[in-house]
Amino acid sequence: MSFADLSQGDRNALACTYASLILHDGGAAINAANITTLVKSAGLNVPEYYPKLWEKGLAIRSVDQIINSAGSVVVSGGAAPAAAAPAAAAKEEPKKEEKKKVEEEEEEDAGAGAGMGGLFGDDEDY
Repeated sequence: MSFADLSQGDRNALACTYASLILHDGGAAINAANITTLVKSAGLNVPEYYPKLWEKGLAIRSVDQIINSAGSVVVSGGAAPAAAAPAAAAKEEPKKEEKKKVEEEEEEDAGAGAGMGGLFGDDEDY
């Protein structure tokens, strides 16, 4: 997918993200003015509030924190399915127990009406 294929909102976000990464890599201050300057130098235009959002967001959580946290969510491919299987089996067991409880209750309910003697038209002699 090319940059031109993205929605306008995605292009705006990507432009501000790349500008922020360039500023971080160059050791420059990441602020709305610098982000706007870089975006415009690339021949792009973003709404005025986008660079301000990036500045505020990166004041809360730095680029370094975001980059470092991105690497911590990577899971190795081989272990995940094996670990997921016991969890899935554990989820299924309560369902089986619930079904047994429901079936037992239905049997009890059926047994409760056994002495009604065909009160509701289910008498075999009829």
